[in-house]
Amino acid sequence: MSDSYNTTGFSGGLSPKKIAVISAAIIAGIAFLVYFVYLIRGLPDLTDLENVNPAQATQLLSDDGKVIHELFTQSRVWISFEQIPGSVIQAAIATEDRAFFDHWGVDLGRVPGAILANLRSFGKSQGFSTISMQVARNLYVKKIGFERSYSRKIREIITALEIERTYSKREILEMYLNLSYFGRGAYGIQSAAKKYFSKDASELTVEEAAFLVGSLKGPNNYQPPNLTPKELTDAAAITTVEFLQSKPTAEEDAWKTKMRRAMQRRNIVMKNMVICDYLAETVYDSLKTDPVATNPYEDQGMIAPYFTEYVRIQLNQLQKELGINVYEDGLRVYTTINMAHQTAMDSAIAERMPDIQKVVAQNLLGWKKREKIPDSVFVKKSTVQIGFVSINHSNGHILAMVGGRDFENSKFNRAIQAKRQPGSTFKPFLYATAIDNGYTPVDKLLNQPVVLINPDGTRWTPENFDRKVGGLTTLRQGLRNSLNLISSRLILEIQPQNVVEYAHRMGLTTDIQPFPSLAMGSSEVIPMEMVSAFGVFANSGIRVEPVSILKIEDRYGNLLWEHQPKRTESLNRSTAYIITNMLEDVLNKGTGGSARWRWHFTAPAAGKTGTTNDYSDAWFMGFTPHFTAGVWVGLDDHTLKLGRSGTGAETALPFWATYMRLVYEKLKLPEDGFRQPPDVINLNICEDSGKIATTFCPKVIYNEVFKSDNHPTETCPMHPGPRSDRGKYRVIY
Repeated sequence: MSDSYNTTGFSGGLSPKKIAVISAAIIAGIAFLVYFVYLIRGLPDLTDLENVNPAQATQLLSDDGKVIHELFTQSRVWISFEQIPGSVIQAAIATEDRAFFDHWGVDLGRVPGAILANLRSFGKSQGFSTISMQVARNLYVKKIGFERSYSRKIREIITALEIERTYSKREILEMYLNLSYFGRGAYGIQSAAKKYFSKDASELTVEEAAFLVGSLKGPNNYQPPNLTPKELTDAAAITTVEFLQSKPTAEEDAWKTKMRRAMQRRNIVMKNMVICDYLAETVYDSLKTDPVATNPYEDQGMIAPYFTEYVRIQLNQLQKELGINVYEDGLRVYTTINMAHQTAMDSAIAERMPDIQKVVAQNLLGWKKREKIPDSVFVKKSTVQIGFVSINHSNGHILAMVGGRDFENSKFNRAIQAKRQPGSTFKPFLYATAIDNGYTPVDKLLNQPVVLINPDGTRWTPENFDRKVGGLTTLRQGLRNSLNLISSRLILEIQPQNVVEYAHRMGLTTDIQPFPSLAMGSSEVIPMEMVSAFGVFANSGIRVEPVSILKIEDRYGNLLWEHQPKRTESLNRSTAYIITNMLEDVLNKGTGGSARWRWHFTAPAAGKTGTTNDYSDAWFMGFTPHFTAGVWVGLDDHTLKLGRSGTGAETALPFWATYMRLVYEKLKLPEDGFRQPPDVINLNICEDSGKIATTFCPKVIYNEVFKSDNHPTETCPMHPGPRSDRGKYRVIY
């Protein structure tokens, strides 16, 4: 017996069958352990559970705190439980999880029914996810998994139990309604309310709340149609009980099928609310045939798209420095844009552009025919583009911006990226250089032809716009009437390099060539830099660097970054005022006069027209005591011309003047004049002699402005006594 016992050896007397069972058990145990480890590794840890930090949309706000755009990977704005209306919470509980307040993460009463239903259908036809399980899935989808499987469901259950242990029911509901996807790119009830109904979640009605909660089942399946107001009226006439109960036909309009589906789903939610005693049956009956009226999806565009894109690019540059994620951190970015200014700018373009576009397209018809340009290409090539910027010159705030006709078709921002020749809008920098270096508005130059020799050896003989010439002409008259011959002689006297230095000092950063032709704006500039530089005249010689972002806060209101104004004295204040006074003449008596008599802008203002000699660029830069604005108009193709009517006065000025008038009317701005500094004095000057006028001078320039240390001191020697023919002479005002 002992020999027989010993022969069993290692088996210890176990039969092969028992060995197989034990081995299987061990393997099963190891497999279960591996599976358990697999499940555990896919679960969020306690730190993740205690620090919920879902991606939230960054909001860009206007200067009055209104949201103008959002930046996001998921469009979500988190709101507190107290901001969520009771109708939304009731709709969610009645439809998604009626036992929410009674279970601890899993509703065991729903599990057997769901399993039986799935067995009968050989699949997953019915789920038993609670609100807590859906929160687990939404929060930790990357860890729990995307696929439909029992493993994912087990992870959801385990995570839901941990969530219930960590948070109160109110906190779980808050997370659920802020995390869920409602369609149209909207994550969370606040974003959904804005997307669908243009209101805050707190303002949602019962039927709107029911629609949004109902859409959670399948946002793409329950989208209502985009309807015009008339179509919505038609829908109200047919959305009856019979309409809801009928089945769609092949011939039925697609919008009717969409409307029926959206209404049916919304009504299911409201009926659930009735069952749970959250909603009276009579209220349900009064609402169930109302059509679902949401905002058209395609109308969810940006406000001031060129400005918001400009801000987005700057935020991208700040990300690394601040350690932030612009698209997921739920930041609040306070910008400088003013909606009254932006609306006025948009309105001015909409009002004036059609007429200008028509004229330019007509001018290009000959080119189209000659070059055999296809219609589609011609439409694109002949589209008049615009770069328009307005800046508060006292603090640098960009108030409004338009960078082109259509942001969706072209993201190129002509207001900040285009480099174009400024024509005569460059002349104020020339005159400022002269005034700052001893010249006065009454100094005279000969209005006669002159030959300009550029450093590269090229010769240029400029002409006045009207091709007329004259005699000795004051600098004030030369700037007022934009006389090229006066500007040409002036730049030869003060040297082009000096003008370049002043232009750069005032904010222009482009490569400005020190050629005599610079007097007529031969070097390219950027529209926004031109506006900022003109603001130096309005702001007593002080340049404030343009700014679009004032401060950045995190989602909790903590300050992350704040703009520090950059101010530099770029021009003597007396020089700035004298140029301003001369530019007032441009609007009141000179090339910009149509702003007054045609476009009816009457407030005190100063400005300058600009036209390139080939009519490819039209400009107007101007300012009031309150702000500075400038506009460039042209075609993207430099080789194409606007035509003979494409002057600054005819093509650019109408936008500027209309915008200015609309802003003054909207904001009821006071029509204050420019404040004269104490180191500027006024003198009456005899036009003939350039000396202080006597009572007998026949032609007098009244109240001419001079620096207190640089002005005529002698009395006119030409008219010391009375003249019998005095009445024959006109008085210059």
